[in-house]
Amino acid sequence: MSHPLVAASLEAGVRDARVLDAMAAVPRVRYVPEGFEAAADRDRPIPIGGDQVTTQPSLVAAMVEALQLAGDERVLEIGTGLGYQAAILGRLAREVWSVERRPELAAAAAASLAAEGNVHVVAGDGSEGLADGAPYDAIIVAAAHPDVPPPLTARLTEGGRLVQPIGPSGRENVFLFRRRGGDLVRERLVARASFVPLYGRHGFEA
Repeated sequence: MSHPLVAASLEAGVRDARVLDAMAAVPRVRYVPEGFEAAADRDRPIPIGGDQVTTQPSLVAAMVEALQLAGDERVLEIGTGLGYQAAILGRLAREVWSVERRPELAAAAAASLAAEGNVHVVAGDGSEGLADGAPYDAIIVAAAHPDVPPPLTARLTEGGRLVQPIGPSGRENVFLFRRRGGDLVRERLVARASFVPLYGRHGFEA
């Protein structure tokens, strides 16, 4: 019997077998708020407080697939939430660093992800990037802004991939970018979606 989130990811066009295997292996129920356990295997966002929601799982799969992870990368995630996407990334990359602006979410995610071993959660301003694991082979941003924050480009390796929803928050185009010759080049549209705003020094004012 097909896993419901794998089926939803396939329907969304995801074909990377490693990503689909990770979607099947990571129990989303560990990364949802109390009272939402019954909704964990449904392909829909779940509210996590503070006007924030989790990313829809099939969208997580599409964005992660766009990073083209082979297994030896260092990945930076901006917007940990409760850690579900970070857990998926942890199955696909050598090391994952994730930044969450809300300390209570960062603490909850860190506790849930402790068993993963290769995922590190930091409370802070994700728009500033993170020096700890830099440079990164891939960066994924789970919040919207009209521009990619310059510190994220600076933390990306040459040839590295970055996925971010571009727009004002509420209706965005999720794009794949690649760093070439020191510049960030937009490569393709990954999906159309609705994300919470990216707050911070290089994002929106909170």
